[in-house]
Amino acid sequence: MATDGERGRETTQTVDAVVIGAGLAGLVAARDLAGAGQSVAVLEARDRVGGRVLNEPIGDGKVVEVGGQWAGPTQHRILELARSVGVETFPTYDEGESAIEIGGELLRYTGTIPSLGKATLLDVAQAQRKLDRLARRVPIDSPWEAPGARKLDGQTFWSWMRRNVYTPSGRMLIGLAVESVWAAQPEDVSLLNVLFYINSAGGFDSLVDVEGGAQQDRFVGGSQLVATRVAAELGDRVVLEAPVRRIEHGAESVRVFAEGATVAARRAIVTLPPTLCGRLTYDPPLSGYRDQLTQRMPQGTVIKCLAVYDQPFWRADGLSGQMTSDVGPVRLTFDNSPPDGSPGVILGFLEGRWARELGRWTADARRRAVIDCFTRFFGRRAAAPERYIERSWAEEEWTRGCYGCFFTPGGMTAYGPALREPIGRLHWAGAETATVWNGYMDGAVRSGERAAREVLAGRLAPGLPMPDGGISTP
Repeated sequence: MATDGERGRETTQTVDAVVIGAGLAGLVAARDLAGAGQSVAVLEARDRVGGRVLNEPIGDGKVVEVGGQWAGPTQHRILELARSVGVETFPTYDEGESAIEIGGELLRYTGTIPSLGKATLLDVAQAQRKLDRLARRVPIDSPWEAPGARKLDGQTFWSWMRRNVYTPSGRMLIGLAVESVWAAQPEDVSLLNVLFYINSAGGFDSLVDVEGGAQQDRFVGGSQLVATRVAAELGDRVVLEAPVRRIEHGAESVRVFAEGATVAARRAIVTLPPTLCGRLTYDPPLSGYRDQLTQRMPQGTVIKCLAVYDQPFWRADGLSGQMTSDVGPVRLTFDNSPPDGSPGVILGFLEGRWARELGRWTADARRRAVIDCFTRFFGRRAAAPERYIERSWAEEEWTRGCYGCFFTPGGMTAYGPALREPIGRLHWAGAETATVWNGYMDGAVRSGERAAREVLAGRLAPGLPMPDGGISTP
């Protein structure tokens, strides 16, 4: 370990609590701690705050979101946080007809599910009923204790879908829902994880719907504005461009070593995605149980692609901008225009295997493939955008994937209890640790609030070995 002299120009400070990561979870935790009179420091690897929420300027003071962006009516904590810092919401554009490309044919429809025949509609409806019924049996605070948890966790969602969704079109639609929520394939994700997610959100429809669902509203000024305003309240408590490399933790304190900064504190809150938590160095090392948890929670893979036009011409054609496709590589689109509808912006997602494949293409080739999809969906006017924007989150050094982490089969029942449980004076937050709206901005806020409460309560994990060889007590 380097000495203080060898660290040269590093700054050193001592605080009550140090927070690692200036995403929504970390900023909220720090805000709550500061509001309770605690001294706090937030260390952020990037040169900005927000984590997986990020705005991209498009001129005239307007932005598009290249990270997380939506909020639904039951996501109370993110909505309350936004209100508290003066950020308003506006509805996702949802007027007119949606469209689906299936078997090389474009069909227009109204409602949530396209009219692909009575058999498909009945099939999707019965599958959703089964999923919702199974999900209600999964406790959101301890899904590994659900009835039959090992059996549910021992299979992928694809295995369940093969046995319980009977029509090709029904499987396509349910599979597309998995891609759009987890940015992964049905064969990647544990069925128990899917059921927990559904219950965490309040039902399958809440995950996939626009009106009344997770995609209902956007934030005026972009979702990152919420994070930047919270960070502004915290002021110089937030230190940017300070990636944490090492955490020393003991019975009385923790010491966090970042590039250019060292912070000593009574407690630490780590808000990184679990897979990135496993890349830090801990002294003493974390238990194998906790470390192996991080090995079983990969990140999803998504590239957000946005084409900017002088106006949203699809609206005049009676289209909502919402499009699904069984062809791809873009399988899902939305109208992502600013609140006043100018300029027009189409958002397309490359998710799961499509993002894995096209992520290895050149930027020009990927752009052509995306614009070709937009042209098929919306006509020749979509072929020549004024600007094209994309963000591949798997390429982000301090993220390495989006939208969040998920459990592979067997992981949740074997390692789930380690996800939130503090280790001595180390506490864990982040969207993946939330019990309500897990994986979403709302879940991130809730997790930060929960971690701050733990710190303020001086909570240690009962019965766990301490670095000094003792045993922690409540």
